[in-house]
Amino acid sequence: MPRLNLTLDADTFSRLDRYARRQGGRRAGLARRILRDALNSREALERRKKLAADYTAGRRDSRQLLDQLEVPQLEWFREED
Repeated sequence: MPRLNLTLDADTFSRLDRYARRQGGRRAGLARRILRDALNSREALERRKKLAADYTAGRRDSRQLLDQLEVPQLEWFREED
């Protein structure tokens, strides 16, 4: 299995450590699952955005439709960055 070394800020490390203790798991395994879940979520969001863009192509109200789709779904990504 390939290996990746990450440097985490103190807050992120503390949160991961607390989460691992609550879950009774190892930090590395939990970090791997969290990263996989986040990548899956982001890829799904990209697919939904593409479908929405394809759907709204050529419509006068396309910007409004995309705005309605994107804002609520992207809010939680902004909070984590």
